[in-house]
Amino acid sequence: MVEEHVEDLLAFIDASPSPYHAVATMVERLEAAGYTRLDEADRWELAPGDRVFVVRDGGSIVALRVGAVPPSQGGFRLVGAHTDSPALKVRPQPDDQRSGYRMVGCEVYGGPLLHTWFDRDLTLAGRVALRTDEGVSLERVHLSGAPLRIPSLAIHLHREIRDEGFKPNPQQHVVPTWSQIDGTDRGLSDLLADALDADPDAIAGFDLVTADTQPAARGGGDGEWLLAPRIDNLASCHAGLVALLRAEASPATAVLVANDHEEVGSGTAEGARGSFLADVLERVAAATDAEPQASRRALARSLLISADTAHAVHPNYADKHEGRHRPRLGGGPVIKHNANQAYASDAGGTAWFASCATEAGAMVQHFVTRGDLPCGSTIGPLTATRLGLQTVDVGHPMLSMHSIREQAHSADLAAMIDTLAVHLARDAALPVHR
Repeated sequence: MVEEHVEDLLAFIDASPSPYHAVATMVERLEAAGYTRLDEADRWELAPGDRVFVVRDGGSIVALRVGAVPPSQGGFRLVGAHTDSPALKVRPQPDDQRSGYRMVGCEVYGGPLLHTWFDRDLTLAGRVALRTDEGVSLERVHLSGAPLRIPSLAIHLHREIRDEGFKPNPQQHVVPTWSQIDGTDRGLSDLLADALDADPDAIAGFDLVTADTQPAARGGGDGEWLLAPRIDNLASCHAGLVALLRAEASPATAVLVANDHEEVGSGTAEGARGSFLADVLERVAAATDAEPQASRRALARSLLISADTAHAVHPNYADKHEGRHRPRLGGGPVIKHNANQAYASDAGGTAWFASCATEAGAMVQHFVTRGDLPCGSTIGPLTATRLGLQTVDVGHPMLSMHSIREQAHSADLAAMIDTLAVHLARDAALPVHR
């Protein structure tokens, strides 16, 4: 099964260069497994065993299988992840010309390791708004080939880099080139129109990010490493999806949520700070139980595993880790802790996840940031705060987080899937705080 999961993840990543493509890939797999789409504008009627999903704004999705009893009695077993990754986002008016080159103006999205984006073969992916006779149509686009590149400056012209390090100015230096000026007025809209077989004048807007064109691959002496873009956090989207599709039915309602915009704070309608998950859970509870307090009763019987990625110890920078909390690649899923609640894990959630891992035959590791370093965060605390939901933050251990190309271990992928599948199907009492 490990080999099957690895190849499936690599294909999933290659098919998902933007959040919109990630959700479309998940929708395709859900529909193939018998899940049906719900529209937020429709009235929902649900019965035990129903398998459904909801998409908001193309980049966020909630998929669920209704339990054998209403959520007010059986609760929700949730897995949360996010569909976005650090990147460069194309500006609304992107066309620029410098020294005989056509450039694409971009903003930095999230916190990418910018030096890793230089001298890579890049493309664009996302969605384009097209004017039609019926209104505006949103179309996914993924440009073929490698039309973009950010070339480095030769060291002969930048010798101070040896002493001062590489400090690119995002406005001036992190600007991809895409062609040389040839005497025409050809701009990015023409390139997009060609890809969509549309009139350039029909393009009303776009949400586009840069993406690496090198396919996801395996590495290491025995092929155990996963080397790919966007492991943070497509690996968790994939693990949650596979776990949902294979988890056994239970009294609880199994839920997967994958939010967009985590890398920029989640403060959108479809982000973890927004109402998307709360809206869906409230409506599912109401559709299965007419009792007025059904939603709050359901949440009181629920637990969320917020699955993201975690910092594996780096062999060349081991001192950046707290000495007793140094997760390693291949050592199993990581439970993430923070005294200041940058992660939502507590004793009860930790015990729940660890027992799920034991049942799945997996080991767990623990991560705490050094006391003299700031701590990152994810959707866990945001979702817990909005919904009053017991939550534990976990992740795949990985290296090169936020690089254009990241590194993880195949064994951790399988262990995470197995553990999440146990969680989604588990008919056991949640930790009780007295």
